[in-house]
Amino acid sequence: MVLSAGKAGQPLKRQETSTHAQPSNQKPGLATRQAATRLLGAVIDRAISLDGLLEPENGNATYRALPPADQSLVRAILLTALRNLPVLDAAIDAMVDRKLPDGARSLRHILIVAATQILFLDIPDRAAVDLAVEQTHADPRSRRFANLANAVLRRLSREGQAVLEQVKDQAAGGPPWLVDMLQSHYGKEHARRILDAHRFAPPLDLTVKSDAAGWAERLGGIVVATGSVRLPAAHGAIPELEGFDEGAWWVQDAAASIPARLFGDIEGLAVADLCAAPGGKTAQLAAGGGKVTAFDLSANRLRRLGENMDRLGLKVETIVGDFRKTAGNRTFDAVLLDTPCSSTGTIRRHPDVPWTKSAEDVAKLASLQADLLDAAIGLVKSGGKLVFANCSLDPSEGETLMKACLAKRDDVELVAVDPTDWPGLEEAITKEGFFRTTPAMMQGDTPETSGLDGFFAAILRRR
Repeated sequence: MVLSAGKAGQPLKRQETSTHAQPSNQKPGLATRQAATRLLGAVIDRAISLDGLLEPENGNATYRALPPADQSLVRAILLTALRNLPVLDAAIDAMVDRKLPDGARSLRHILIVAATQILFLDIPDRAAVDLAVEQTHADPRSRRFANLANAVLRRLSREGQAVLEQVKDQAAGGPPWLVDMLQSHYGKEHARRILDAHRFAPPLDLTVKSDAAGWAERLGGIVVATGSVRLPAAHGAIPELEGFDEGAWWVQDAAASIPARLFGDIEGLAVADLCAAPGGKTAQLAAGGGKVTAFDLSANRLRRLGENMDRLGLKVETIVGDFRKTAGNRTFDAVLLDTPCSSTGTIRRHPDVPWTKSAEDVAKLASLQADLLDAAIGLVKSGGKLVFANCSLDPSEGETLMKACLAKRDDVELVAVDPTDWPGLEEAITKEGFFRTTPAMMQGDTPETSGLDGFFAAILRRR
């Protein structure tokens, strides 16, 4: 059974046949569900990054021991579960007379993994129920709840659509710190649209070197307001798409392409990208004719950036280390500072963020960003521009920080973004002249083809 509410992309098609790396007496598929349950608990209970857990070389050992098809299933379960976690929690609670005890965290995670398959993925209900019950028997912490798990999940498989309809308005959409922040700064209606957008995987956007309309036609996509090419969900493997090998384009969310575009013409200018990896903005700056120097703390990430530049046929100087120490006395005509942040604008692609970050993390990151901004201004030549940006939805990392900078420094001035330069995204230009996107903007025909990452950007000119 496949239910459509909150459906994340296309239904997963998979046969329950893999027995790789499983004991001969273990049910096929059990190790996969156990891995998904373990990793879900690591994200929710211990705030461990999902990207780190799923990293191919250094990720969770249990996950890495699975064959590729089972790893794909684990990934699909986790991404779908995290995108729909409040709904899943409410659906499970609706199936029991009394709330599950606090000591039943392991059981809760088992039920969420199974409910994700029943309600959102194209997995046979019977397989999801049977494997979940088997999990409870195999887990000493949950064994006594085996009959309860069986009853809850069988009822959920019978009443799933009705249950989803019943709980859709009860689900808060995220942890309180995130919901409170969004409602406080964006209002309840816009906040609800942002939270609703988080339940869908983002579309695939490409930044092209030239001829966006032509590449959209070749690849079966559309050109969106940022000039990016947006592809349909069934786009195939990225390296196999036309234009990949020749370096005609690169993958980059539409919102992430905005900051580099804010400089205007940079042909021949000395340009610094201060927190450069993974390199999408670096590529834009180099493709625009800038003489680009890319700084980043990570040698590995800069190495991958260099490999991407080679594919794209672009030349970039790279410097490993904190730009505050490695830039020396150099100055630049244009400086891009895309700072480390809470990443709350990228929850569609990183649905673990609400559960691995906190309001305290946001405050610490905002303080770091203020320090980086002060240092970055010192690298800008007189008359040159600095674009400050990040992918946070929290104004403390954007609007509030920028206003504080302008209030205390008299060596920079704000260059207001002109809404008429951005047809289709006028609502993203604030009254002060900042750029502020949210996942609720740039709506398409379907949720899967709509939206863009949440981004903040501002242009400063050095006096």
